Amino acid sequence: MAIDESQSPHHHIGGVDSHAESADYLAKRQLKGGTAGWLLLAGLGVSYVVSGDYSGWNFGLGHGGFGGLAIAAVVIAAMYLCLVLGMAELSSALPAAGGGYTFARRALGPWGGFATGTAILIEYSIAPAAIATFIGAYVESLNLFGITDGWWVYLVVYMIFIGIHLSGAGEALKVMFAITAIALVGLIIFAITAIGHFDVANLTDIAPNDAAGSSSFLPFGYIGIWAAIPFAIWFFLAIEGVPLAAEETANPERNVPRGIIAAISVLLVTCVTVLFLTTGAGGAGPMSESGNPLVEALGDSSMAKVVNYIGLAGLVASFFSIIYAYSRQLFALSRAGYLPTVLSVTNRRKAPTLALIVPGVIGFLLSLTGKGDLLLNMAVFGAASSYVLIMVSHIVLRRREPDMKRPYRTPGGVVTTGFALVVAVIAVIATFLVDVVAALCCLGVFALFMLYFAVYSRHKLVANSPDEEFAALAEAEDDLR
Repeated sequence: MAIDESQSPHHHIGGVDSHAESADYLAKRQLKGGTAGWLLLAGLGVSYVVSGDYSGWNFGLGHGGFGGLAIAAVVIAAMYLCLVLGMAELSSALPAAGGGYTFARRALGPWGGFATGTAILIEYSIAPAAIATFIGAYVESLNLFGITDGWWVYLVVYMIFIGIHLSGAGEALKVMFAITAIALVGLIIFAITAIGHFDVANLTDIAPNDAAGSSSFLPFGYIGIWAAIPFAIWFFLAIEGVPLAAEETANPERNVPRGIIAAISVLLVTCVTVLFLTTGAGGAGPMSESGNPLVEALGDSSMAKVVNYIGLAGLVASFFSIIYAYSRQLFALSRAGYLPTVLSVTNRRKAPTLALIVPGVIGFLLSLTGKGDLLLNMAVFGAASSYVLIMVSHIVLRRREPDMKRPYRTPGGVVTTGFALVVAVIAVIATFLVDVVAALCCLGVFALFMLYFAVYSRHKLVANSPDEEFAALAEAEDDLR
C-alpha cells in the first residue's frame, strides 16, 4: 500500500506522529531481495543456535543438576516448538525485515512494536558478546598462537565477521551455511566418541543440598528446575531470528515458515544428544563450570582436539549469524524512525553499515567483562521478554483479524501460542533467580529505550516504511469494517 505524500504527509494516531519520507530516503535503505531459499533459512536458524550446543547450556548443571536442567530443557523445547509454529504463521502473513517487531507492531501498535524490537535488540546485541567469551575459552584451550588472554580474540572476531557482513547478505549467508554444516559434523563426531566415555553415574555426581525436593537426580531441589530454565534456553536461543531474513528471501510467505520449522527439528535432536552425552561422559559437576564442555567431556584424546577445532566453527557460526540478526532488527527499527534513521542507511552491497558496526562496538565492550554466564542470562532476559510479546501478538491477531491472509496456519492455533506465552513469562522471572543484577541491568536499558521513544521518536515515525505500511493497511481495513 503506497501512501500518497501530497495528500497525507503527517498522521497522528494514538499519541504517535508519523510522516511520509521521499523515495530517495527508502532507496538508501534497501536490502538485497530474493537471495535465500528455505534450505538457507534452515541453515540460518541452526546457525543462530548451534553455539549453544557447544557452550553455555552446561552452566545450568550448576543451578539445577542434571535432573533440573533436563526437566527445564523438556519444558523449554516444547515452548520453542510452539513459539516457532506461531512465528511461522506470523512470518507468512507479514514478511518484512522487522521480524518480531513487525508482528507486534501490527497487533499491539507502535508502543508494543517498539518494545518487542527493543527486547530482541538487547538479546542480539548481548548474545554475540557471550559467544565471544566462549570463543576465547576454546582458543585458549587449543593454545592457538600462544594466546592466553581473550580480549583481542574478541576484537578480531568482531572485526572479521562484521567485515564479511558488510560485503553483502548473499555472500554472508553462504559462508554461514558452510560453517554451520561443519559445526553439525562436529556434533556427530562428538556424539560417536562420547558414547564410549558414557557412564550413567556421571549424570548424578553433584551432591544434593537441603533444598525442598532435593535428591541425586535433583541436587538443588525443585527450585533448581526453575533456575536452570535460562540455560536450557541457550539450546534454542535466537532461532526466532529467521523471519528477519524475510526481505532477502525468495517467496518469503512459503520459505520462511519452512526454514524455521526445519531448523527447530534439527535443534531438538542436537539438544537431547548434547545434554545426555556431555553430562554422561564428563560428569555433571565438572561440566557445570566448563568453558568448553564438549572438549573436556572427551578428556585428553585426539578426538577432543578435533571437536575443539570444530567447536570453534560452531561458536563462530552463531556469532556470525547473530550479527546478521541484530543488524536487520536495528535496520528495521531505524528505517521506520523508532531509532536514529542514519543507522539504516545501506552501502552499495545493500548491507546496513552502521546497523552492523554500532551494536558490534557495544558487544565488544561487554565481552571485555569475560563473564559469559552473566552475559548469557542478560541475552535470555531480552529473548524471553520478546517471546511474551510475540505470542501475545499471535493471539491478538487471531482474535482481531481472523480473515487476515495466512499462507501458513499454526497447528492448535492460540492454544499452542498460549502455552509458549505462559512458559516465556516463567522464563523471564527465572532470569531474576539466576542473577538479579544482570536482569535489572537489562530492565534499565529497556526502560531507557522506551523513554527515548516516549520523549522523542514517537513523533518521528516514517509512515511509508514497510513495517508501518503493514500496520496502516490493517488500520485502514479496520476502518472499512
